[in-house]
Amino acid sequence: MTAQQTVLVVDDNEDNRRILRDLLRSAGYEVIEATTGEGGVATAKARTPHLILMDIQLPGIDGYEATRRIKADDTLRHIPLIVVTSDALSGDDAKAVAAGADAYVAKPFSPRAMLAKIRDYLPA
Repeated sequence: MTAQQTVLVVDDNEDNRRILRDLLRSAGYEVIEATTGEGGVATAKARTPHLILMDIQLPGIDGYEATRRIKADDTLRHIPLIVVTSDALSGDDAKAVAAGADAYVAKPFSPRAMLAKIRDYLPA
């Protein structure tokens, strides 16, 4: 049996983290969490997750800057990073990709669609 795949959830909203935590754990993923952009970067460096789910509206540095820092790090840039945000304004997806995100998901999301997107990057 292969080791459990780890997903880092970076979101300052506890309800959002709980929804993602429950969804991911039910699908067999280990979940680690950070509540700030800086914390997300530090946790990514310390734990090297298999995938990162990044909110944009965060205290301190925002999710775009946290994404840029992760993707600028040679030891982290290989980690798939999906931006998940309720700020689904026109152009946010392009800004996320420009920052280095591999994909973009708008909230509210369908649990099935979210798991499908994650499995695009983390095959079972």
